[in-house]
Amino acid sequence: MPADPLYPPRPAAPPAELPLLRYLWAFRHNGIKAWPHAAYEDDVRVRTMFGRKILLANTPDAIRHVLVDNHAAYGRTRATIRIVRPIVGRGLLLSEGDEWRHQRRTLAPAFAPRSLGLLARHVATVADETVARLDRQQGRPVDLAAEMQGVALEVAGRSMFSLEMGPFGAAMRPMLLRYGETLARPRFLDFLMPVDMPTPHDLLRRRFERRWFTLMERLMAAREAAPSAEGSARDLYDLMREARDPETGAPFTAAQLRDQVSTMITAGHETTAETMFWALYLLAQSPEWQEALAEEAAGVDLSPDHAADALDALPKTRAVVQETLRLYPPGWVMVRAALEADTVADVAIHPQDAILIAPWVLHRHVKLWNDPNRFDPTRFLPGAAPVDRFAYLPFGIGPRVCIGAQFALNEATLVLARLVGAYQIRLMDSAPVLPVGIITLLPDRRLPFSLERRRPRSVPTQRAA
Repeated sequence: MPADPLYPPRPAAPPAELPLLRYLWAFRHNGIKAWPHAAYEDDVRVRTMFGRKILLANTPDAIRHVLVDNHAAYGRTRATIRIVRPIVGRGLLLSEGDEWRHQRRTLAPAFAPRSLGLLARHVATVADETVARLDRQQGRPVDLAAEMQGVALEVAGRSMFSLEMGPFGAAMRPMLLRYGETLARPRFLDFLMPVDMPTPHDLLRRRFERRWFTLMERLMAAREAAPSAEGSARDLYDLMREARDPETGAPFTAAQLRDQVSTMITAGHETTAETMFWALYLLAQSPEWQEALAEEAAGVDLSPDHAADALDALPKTRAVVQETLRLYPPGWVMVRAALEADTVADVAIHPQDAILIAPWVLHRHVKLWNDPNRFDPTRFLPGAAPVDRFAYLPFGIGPRVCIGAQFALNEATLVLARLVGAYQIRLMDSAPVLPVGIITLLPDRRLPFSLERRRPRSVPTQRAA
């Protein structure tokens, strides 16, 4: 569709394998700089660190083996547990074995397709409010990274708690920002020390953890105190609170419910906000695609009452979101520690060896994608050649695939359609914005956008089917 192909800026890959200290430095400061040019061409790369193998797997067969066929032989690494547990507790993201199976079974009904209508209504309402607020800022530069963080947090709060997030968001955002800038960056000891043996930074993380979960408990208390309506569940919190393990009948304990809430808010809103920002950044550089999405949105009723039905009428918008997730996967790397001996891609694996599956590399691999660094949403339009399901992993795959994947994709699609339908979006700064991989894939700087109100094209006369 675009006359001029868009190749979004990205950090330069090192020309050769990095020495160990520089490799560790890269993961501390920007992990996507850890892999050399050859990583985007090779099927597998192996190096050693502290006497253990680190294998980067780039073939669908190897990925299927680790994440699906023999997934029980792999678990979270020490560094992952140390860094992520203070913000998600022992919820679905980090639990293992029988505890994970209990949590997954219990949560699954809350994320069934029948729940998508609840989310779509909340998303559309927040999107309408965002457009009304941005209308009042006409003529002024807009920080769309901050705006998308606010949108995603508000959607999370309303869809999960039926609460406006203003009082809580003001506390959450600075805490998460500080954690990402400091305590979330891996240290040397994070890789070496047993999880039950705290490092100095673990003590700082535990102090953060106490403050963070106190805030989560305050949020839950506010929800419990809010008047309830008779009848069906009004939000995800109701669904999770009422959920029962289909095999044992057991509900979540108070601590388990708190950890699930923290997981959904933290993992859900951060990753979706980043996806929406990167999509807007790409569209600001691709006027043809931006106009195509605006035209698509003009023919669809995106109001709260009809938002769920509108999703099927937004194939171009969804394709842009999917291509954004390919180029800027929020979960840019998955790391698994071997729990037992195994063989991956003809490489002998021993206990405590690490398998890295990096969507950042995988989604740009020359053997798996045509012109992989190009922004090309036609890859995901109806009728396009199917994408190998083990070559495209924005939400993972297998038993531990992200339970909220469909929610996130629908939220980003609806918000993008509403914003691009309302505004012509342009960059006010020509300097490139580069992704930084820490826990998720963040922009290396904030930049101003200009938003110019579009003239109305048409008004839908009936519900989108």
